[in-house]
Amino acid sequence: MEQIQKLEKTIESYPSFNSALVSLEKKTKIQKIYLIYGILSIVISWLMFGYGAQLLCNAIGFGYPAYYSIKALESSKKDDDTQWLVYWVVFAAFSVGEFFSDILVGWVPFYWFLKCVFLTWCMSPMNGSAIIYRNIILPLFNKNQSKIDDVLNRGRGFVDQGINEAVKIASEIESKKSE
Repeated sequence: MEQIQKLEKTIESYPSFNSALVSLEKKTKIQKIYLIYGILSIVISWLMFGYGAQLLCNAIGFGYPAYYSIKALESSKKDDDTQWLVYWVVFAAFSVGEFFSDILVGWVPFYWFLKCVFLTWCMSPMNGSAIIYRNIILPLFNKNQSKIDDVLNRGRGFVDQGINEAVKIASEIESKKSE
């Protein structure tokens, strides 16, 4: 019973979501707690067995954080900006790792459900993304920062050289046209 009360308090802390549930509760005559259980059951089943599970998982992992990132950027507080920036760093690192392990994804049962649970944990008040950032990403970054900077500087030089060469070729073509 205590867990239900905690869940109801959590729901009430999101006024727009709560009001939608109250409205649905009035129309269906089903208590909002049972509506939540129903919605969660559908989402979990869809992530485990449904067509488009990848789209649903990525929408959850992207949509909610994107919305709150915009709200954080528009607020005067800095803490929420940092929280969502850390989430996006973890999300990006996970996405890159996922790209290279894509062949293994098909072998993991309920992969999209597990990924969604992971992303939800990262964006939850437990702040899983901060744990991953502090313990994995930041130490790797600190260890390899000078190597990364060297690669980026060489890449920038390569791009600058390519742009200069393209401008030179464009100028030559333009001068031949005017002859």
